[in-house]
Amino acid sequence: MVKLSKQITVPVEAKTVEVYAKPSDAGVYRLFSKEGQILHTVDGYVPNWFPGAHFGDYLILDIDIDTGQILNWKPPTAAQLEEWIDETS
Repeated sequence: MVKLSKQITVPVEAKTVEVYAKPSDAGVYRLFSKEGQILHTVDGYVPNWFPGAHFGDYLILDIDIDTGQILNWKPPTAAQLEEWIDETS
């Protein structure tokens, strides 16, 4: 058998983009009412209810290329949001 140094192109289908950012303690997070009023603003660590093992330092989002939907998003509960507001006020 002879091995050739030749590259070939093979079509693939991309499905997901992973955003892995490190805002650390420099992120800004805002909670809005349905009317668009800012209810709470935090300048600091990534909230605990964000997806992934972020340790408060990383923003980890898996985004579907076709729809733009965040695949690993789990809506925070009212209790999680209230705890976040209490901790950061």
